[in-house]
Amino acid sequence: MRALPQDIVIVGGGTAGWMSACYLARVIELSQVSAKAPPARITLLESADISTVGVGEGSTPYLRYFFDYLGVNESAWMLHCNATYKMGISFEKWTSLGDSYFHPFFSGLDIPTADMYFSAVNKRRQGHAEDVNPSHYFTAAHMVERGISPLAISSSANLDYAYHFDAGLLGDFLKHYAKQKGVCHKIGTVQDVVAEGQNINHIVLNDGEVLNAELFVDCSGFRGLLGKQTLARTFTSYADTLFNDAAVAIPSAAAVEPTKALQTRSIALQHGWQWHIPLTNRTGNGYVYSSAFCSAAQAEDELRQHIALDHLSAQQDARHLTMQVGRLSEHWQGNCLCIGLSQGFIEPLEATALMLVQYALHHFVDCWQSESAHRMLHYNIEMNRMFDGIRDYIAAHYYLTTRADTPYWRACQNDLKVPETLTHLLDAWDKGADFEQALNEVDNKLVYLRPSWYCIFAGMQRFSSKGGSIVHRITNKNFHAIKAMAKSVDTVLVTH
Repeated sequence: MRALPQDIVIVGGGTAGWMSACYLARVIELSQVSAKAPPARITLLESADISTVGVGEGSTPYLRYFFDYLGVNESAWMLHCNATYKMGISFEKWTSLGDSYFHPFFSGLDIPTADMYFSAVNKRRQGHAEDVNPSHYFTAAHMVERGISPLAISSSANLDYAYHFDAGLLGDFLKHYAKQKGVCHKIGTVQDVVAEGQNINHIVLNDGEVLNAELFVDCSGFRGLLGKQTLARTFTSYADTLFNDAAVAIPSAAAVEPTKALQTRSIALQHGWQWHIPLTNRTGNGYVYSSAFCSAAQAEDELRQHIALDHLSAQQDARHLTMQVGRLSEHWQGNCLCIGLSQGFIEPLEATALMLVQYALHHFVDCWQSESAHRMLHYNIEMNRMFDGIRDYIAAHYYLTTRADTPYWRACQNDLKVPETLTHLLDAWDKGADFEQALNEVDNKLVYLRPSWYCIFAGMQRFSSKGGSIVHRITNKNFHAIKAMAKSVDTVLVTH
């Protein structure tokens, strides 16, 4: 097993930069303990002139394993980052102005009712009037409804959950951890990057200092200072599939009981969607939209109106952002690894940004330490699979919409380039074919697993008209089983 490079330079701070510094420092620390690997040096170069994007305020459950690997107690980082727990995402007004559905995270407690849900959905596909609301079947929805925190559930229950957090404070926390692990933090501006082929030779700062390294990690954001600009790596745009390319963020007052608001709300607006994220000290609000259908000023005005409808104060200044949606084809080549926004970005609808950073780091270390002569090729193929698989699931939200009240939503149905994997699943679903078989046939391309695909197809009401509208009440047929699921949650509650 190969030791990591002895000299690593990370260009760019922000969440991606400091996550990279923390993870690589921890790998080196554990390697020195277990295999007495030689010491290595990590330097993170951060510009004093360029601010980070820093509005991502949600995660997937995968983030838990990142902090577990670092050996950081959950309560410590959550308290520092004004964090709250997240059991899933509520999608509101994506099909019509009054409809909503909940996409839960899944756990071992769901086994008794998950198969019942899959069966109900497949019967509904055949035209039967079945209850297919995910909220009536899964533990996470029950916990959101009752305000039950993961802290109240016994660890033996194997519960899956994620987090909401202040992205700026998370970056600060990671910076402190990394510096404690010996990472050298340098403030400076890159004046020149000298490269030979696909290798970075050295970096020259504006004060004349020269930085040499065995491995350069590009965390410079959308600029892609090393990968895109210097090495001219191929960028594959997702713009023909995902139309949203801009966002505006405005904080507002905290919810009355933020620690019981265990979900991200994703609310469809005229030209995109609004995120609503509860933190302990404030509420995060943002509007992700397409600049082809809406100006920045229009987006800000619409967002402020909707914040006011929620009776939240929105007098704070707005922060406007542009997004480059797509990915590199070569995430790692030569001695340069691209991580975070420099390698690619998929809009924040399912909060996958940090998951991709974490996965990219984990997979890099695995590939670096392998003996394969094709480790770079394997790495890039896998990262492209991850990005494309997430794109496919995100695209489903827009293509499955039945809203036609604005040009934006009509374009999502009529002009969106539907990915091949999504086309395959839609074809099987609409024809009434075996959906399990269809999922198995594209299993190597999927990132989101079986329950998520059932939830989005059913939640977005992708059914023929003969079965009637989606049932929003719990029928007598499944009432006792659902009550048993709720009782199973209550039996693993930890007493005070």
